[in-house]
Amino acid sequence: MKIYTRGGDSGETGTLGPERVPKDDPRMVACGDVDELNAAIGCALAGNISPEVAVVLKRVQNELFHLGMELAKTARDGHEPACPLTLEHVGRLEVDIDRLSRNLGELSEFILPGGDACAAQLHLARTVCRRAERSIVALHRKTPLPTACLGYINRLSDLLFVMARFQNRHSGRHEDVWQK
Repeated sequence: MKIYTRGGDSGETGTLGPERVPKDDPRMVACGDVDELNAAIGCALAGNISPEVAVVLKRVQNELFHLGMELAKTARDGHEPACPLTLEHVGRLEVDIDRLSRNLGELSEFILPGGDACAAQLHLARTVCRRAERSIVALHRKTPLPTACLGYINRLSDLLFVMARFQNRHSGRHEDVWQK
């Protein structure tokens, strides 16, 4: 099977529904941002990342595919993905945040993104996640999405921030704070 189809040469692309949409449609922008987020997480996983963070990130990468499937659907015809995101997924992210932040110091100042290479990549993934969230909110205004989609992407950026802090602690790196 060839990877190229030439079907998008006119600036349109297929969805998980029967429609074709422009590649700059809010639905495709959101899908692309989620895809970029998944790749940024993959870059973090390629480094010397803590095992506690790695196991969660691998699960998140799969969940991001479920989110992408939801975003790519155009026809609300009852054909749901085999395992769509639910509020239980959002709750699982909250459990991960609480567990990983348990031994981190309280925040009283803004932390500068950085630290070891994996922590810096997690900070970058967090910013990509925030962009994906803005794209998803824009799509949601046009075409309402399930509540779990918005909650999931919002909570994920919090988790990525906590993971970056956890990774720095794991690797013995000091967190630099913003000098006012």
